[in-house]
Amino acid sequence: MTGETRAPGILSTIGSTPLVELTKLFPDDRVKVYAKLEGFNPAGSIKDRPAVTMLREKIRRGELSPGKSVVVESSSGNLGIGLAQVCRYFDLRFICVVDPRANQQNLAIMRALGAEVDLVAEPDEATGDYLPSRLRRVRELVRAVPGAYWPDQYGNELNAAAHWTTMREIVEGLPGGHLDYLFCSASSCGTLRGCAEYAREHRLPAEIVAVDALGSAIFDAFPPAVRRKLPGHGAALRPALYAPGLADRVVHVSDQESVAGCRHLVATEAILAGGSSGAVVAALARLRPLLPAGSTCVLVFPDRGERYLNTVYDDAWTAAHLGPIPDVPGTAKEEQFACL
Repeated sequence: MTGETRAPGILSTIGSTPLVELTKLFPDDRVKVYAKLEGFNPAGSIKDRPAVTMLREKIRRGELSPGKSVVVESSSGNLGIGLAQVCRYFDLRFICVVDPRANQQNLAIMRALGAEVDLVAEPDEATGDYLPSRLRRVRELVRAVPGAYWPDQYGNELNAAAHWTTMREIVEGLPGGHLDYLFCSASSCGTLRGCAEYAREHRLPAEIVAVDALGSAIFDAFPPAVRRKLPGHGAALRPALYAPGLADRVVHVSDQESVAGCRHLVATEAILAGGSSGAVVAALARLRPLLPAGSTCVLVFPDRGERYLNTVYDDAWTAAHLGPIPDVPGTAKEEQFACL
């Protein structure tokens, strides 16, 4: 077929995701807004990038052997799916440690790709969060399972290195390569650190805006006691990939604001995205009146929204777990939204 593009294996399609201008998200044109749509990666999220990067060199050097080695990792969903795909492709056994907040669709996708799901049922007593419990379980499995390897997304510098390419793609995709503000959600800090390091290494004038979850411990040593319901955004423990000065500005966003951002995004731009994408939309809504006119902003959207149809996009679920959702942001209601 004329114009057909062939790629050598599914993993070769990771990266080179679309960068699209959002012309309807807000009704005026004070700032230009673009979105990096990481849901176009083959396993559906930005986590495909570190999943293949953290394992590829180990496989090449023979440190991970098809049919013998076992990969063990903790994940709330997206990295687990990305690793499941990489491990399936290279015939590696994969055990993903999850907690009850992981949605059933994500677990079903992992299992379909051959992953074994290990559920941690009880949160950590000290923090009330599941992440410390998941990490303890990972360490137990690594000690107990012969040939086990833990990539450790929270401390593996290859996680961050994978996103130098993300930032390069963003800059190369913008008119004139000009970027004023990058809005990036934080969890393992891999995307944030990789993008920030690329920007500083190449002396880009862009301001890096980290979007963290309200109640997260990444940027706040004593976070407010907020029980987070949406997985994949924020963290109960500061990741080892965190470093002071990664972000020029930090915006904390509640679960309710994240949901409002998601719904506003789909209502205006017809983009169905996940909760952390809604969080960066909410962060932009809050900061937009403060940004110089004519600024160019890029929002990193980590994944698609199909995995959140039973949570973020379900009125009954949000009413039961989050309470009232604020009005979607816009010119008339922006002040109300920003003050939540």
